[in-house]
Amino acid sequence: MARQVTGAARRVADAAEVLRDEKFNARRIELAEAALETLGELGFARTSLREIAQNSAFTHGVFHYYFSDKLDLICCCVRHYKAKCVTRYDEVVATATSRDELTEGFLAKLAATLQNEARMHRLWYDLRSQAMFEAAFRKDVLEIDKSLEAMIWRIASRYAEFGRKRPASSPAALYALFDGLFQSALLKHLAGDKAAVPELLDEVRRLLPTVC
Repeated sequence: MARQVTGAARRVADAAEVLRDEKFNARRIELAEAALETLGELGFARTSLREIAQNSAFTHGVFHYYFSDKLDLICCCVRHYKAKCVTRYDEVVATATSRDELTEGFLAKLAATLQNEARMHRLWYDLRSQAMFEAAFRKDVLEIDKSLEAMIWRIASRYAEFGRKRPASSPAALYALFDGLFQSALLKHLAGDKAAVPELLDEVRRLLPTVC
């Protein structure tokens, strides 16, 4: 009987611990979302926890409680944002019934994210560059890169299937190609080049049939 009580108490304690962890992680996500706007505007190097707190509804102390330092916060921010990004095109892949339909759906979402979320993409490239120097970022950056690579591969594979083909390049090569085009277009867009988005779409439209 005593062992049964002890076992039940342990299960209750374990459940309570899981609940605390879930609440803690949910709070971290809430704070990360609040910080993304400031980070996207100022970038990694020019932003401190104090500045993030000043531009949010939360105090500096709250950020310090949930994050060990700025690196911890930024990694959480980018992981959270990119986790949403990598599923952006899944509906297009799942519902398209032809190469043309897949192409137009992909391009529409590509244009929308470049125009509407440029600062968040800029933060990602900032973080990826910082990972060359800051070891704390590398694991997260490499994991995010792999998830983005898989996202591009899903699009390319589906496009190739419609033509009864296989992609002509490896997942890594295709990702590097599309990512390079996107980053170049992002820089032009941030510089005020109104042709950046249509030129990117034209390039992708020409490119898809040659690699898939």
